[in-house]
Amino acid sequence: MSASAEEKDVYDEINITPMLDLAYVLLVIFIIMTTASVQGIKVNLPKASETPALAKPKTKAISITADGTVYLDTYPVTLPELENLLRQYKAQDPELPVIIKADSTIQYQKVVDVLDLVGRLEITQLGLVTQRLVK
Repeated sequence: MSASAEEKDVYDEINITPMLDLAYVLLVIFIIMTTASVQGIKVNLPKASETPALAKPKTKAISITADGTVYLDTYPVTLPELENLLRQYKAQDPELPVIIKADSTIQYQKVVDVLDLVGRLEITQLGLVTQRLVK
């Protein structure tokens, strides 16, 4: 036999063992991934009623517009009126949450006046509303 005849005999058969090993590994990976993605127990969740809740939200919103007008919820108020109303609400609920929404073009002093008023009334749950940053 010549050397070229031996080379032809070597490549007559394809060794499929590595392909089968790869197929088994992929099968095991798919089995693990599908069982890992199924989480929890399937339950039928109850449906909420479609009637609106009658309870009023406890959070009070103080808004300051571009022209400097101060609103408590949707009603325009002066700073002394705002102080009296917030004092009444705080008497009813000592943990009164308040949020302040102010126009970006108003004078900083208006916001400081409202923050000072809220601080004097010892309202500790205070939030300042800003616009969400778009990325």
